[in-house]
Amino acid sequence: MNNGVAYTFHERPPSKAEYINLYQAVGWEKFLAQDHVETLLERSLHHVVALHAETLVGMGRVVGDGAMFFYIQDVAVHPAHQHRGIGQGVTERLVNWCKHNAPPMAFVGLFCAERSKAFYETFSFKANAVGMYQYLGRKE
Repeated sequence: MNNGVAYTFHERPPSKAEYINLYQAVGWEKFLAQDHVETLLERSLHHVVALHAETLVGMGRVVGDGAMFFYIQDVAVHPAHQHRGIGQGVTERLVNWCKHNAPPMAFVGLFCAERSKAFYETFSFKANAVGMYQYLGRKE
C-alpha cells in the first residue's frame, strides 16, 4: 500500500551521495566505510532503486561471484517511506534478477535483522541454523 504516493523503481545504482544519505537515514552509518562506497557500487552485480519524484527513498543490490553465489544486500527504505511496499518492490526485483541471471542450483542468500525475517520468508528465503560474521579492524 503506497497511500497515494507515487514510487518508481529503476534498475540502476544509487549515486554515492544517495547511498550514503539512505544509509544514514536508516541508522546504518556505523557499518559504512565511506571511502569504499564507489567501489562497492561498481562491483555489485545488480542494483534497484526506488524513487519518489526524483528523490531516492529505497535501494538494494545483488553482490557475489556472479557464478554460484549471490547475496541480496543493502535493502533499505527511508523511514518516512516505510510500510508502503517499497522494500517489497526492491526485493522482488532483486530476486527476479537472480532467477533470470543465476545458473541452476545457485545459492542466493542474505543477512537480515530478526525483525525482518518474516518479510524475507515471503520471498521463499529460509533461516539457517548458523550465521557468523567478522568485522575486520573494528572492535564492537
